[in-house]
Amino acid sequence: MTTPDFDEIIDRRGTYCSKWDDMAAHYGVSPHDGIAMWVADMDFRPPAAVQRAVEAHAAHGIYGYPGANRPYLDAICWWMQARHGWQIQPEWVLTCAGLVNGVAMALDALTQPGDGVIVMSPVYHAFARTIRASGRRLVELPLALDQGLYRMDWQSWQTQLTGDERMLILCSPHNPGGRVWSETELREVADFCIRNDLILVSDDIHCDLVMPGAPRHRMIAALIPEIADRLVTLTAATKSFNIAGAHIGNAIIADPDLRARFKATLLARGISPAFMGMDMVAAAYSPEGAEWIDHLCAYLDGNRRLFDQGVNAIPGLRSMPLQATYLAWVDFSGTGMAPPEFIARVEGQARIAANHGASFGAGGENFLRFNLATPRARVAEAVQRLTAAFADLQ
Repeated sequence: MTTPDFDEIIDRRGTYCSKWDDMAAHYGVSPHDGIAMWVADMDFRPPAAVQRAVEAHAAHGIYGYPGANRPYLDAICWWMQARHGWQIQPEWVLTCAGLVNGVAMALDALTQPGDGVIVMSPVYHAFARTIRASGRRLVELPLALDQGLYRMDWQSWQTQLTGDERMLILCSPHNPGGRVWSETELREVADFCIRNDLILVSDDIHCDLVMPGAPRHRMIAALIPEIADRLVTLTAATKSFNIAGAHIGNAIIADPDLRARFKATLLARGISPAFMGMDMVAAAYSPEGAEWIDHLCAYLDGNRRLFDQGVNAIPGLRSMPLQATYLAWVDFSGTGMAPPEFIARVEGQARIAANHGASFGAGGENFLRFNLATPRARVAEAVQRLTAAFADLQ
């Protein structure tokens, strides 16, 4: 394949793009002079194979109900085996309308209103929103900061449970902290869920976006198959290949009883896959897509190094070491500023839209999340702007 040109500046303004067209409404940063570093999608085109699949549909010109989906299922099975060493069966795969929808379906299918649902905070903000909207009780167990990285704190967490918790949602790799959980940590997650009789929903949407040289990401289902009777694994090609607009994801469930309950909820809610999304995923989960991902991760690693070098040179700012995802998690607590002050500098002076850390739950208040999946020139510009906005600290 031709080496992807991730340096190309693609103007996404005026294309119904949330990341660029909505940032003025959310952050007061104009897309005309600002830099969008909030919504977790990439400013890159997907692999050519995905574009060819879309163009073939457009050329055919008929967009009816989808039927046979075996190429889609076979592609998912191939990808999980080839890239993650996880052998799955096609019948294990249930398709949902993206992973937030997958979380909602798991809550609906496998818990009851009022049940406690555990997250490790700070964590992806849609978890809390979906848990609350479903009428379940949000249980935030705070991650511990240890030498600049998040760690799980099982001894403390066990004492915080009340006994009505029924589910734990694991973000693996972790968003926003960028951690690749170790095999030991994943086994501890499994033991915690068994000990407390919890359903485990593992959101592995960032599983393909691991930095070169970082620890290997492990699918907990492959590592610990004995917890299959309480495990739902959520995966999607959408984050890896920048096709989130397809709104398609998968709940991969080996246990027949859990799978039947989840499937019944999908049917009750009328959830079915879109044919364009299935074709895009089948094209992405391919040897061409695998090569593209390798190029992408190398490029993202270069962006990470550039960003971290610049940000960590600013007194009071610290970017958490990024092992996976393309989302830098920057701690501003060393500035001594309250969140409104450092946010005003980032948005008002630097003209950068970044996610507010408080939206990720307890422990995120002094952080901002920056999306690095954009051409390197933009990352360099963002570093220069941040350096200027906090110049009085240097």
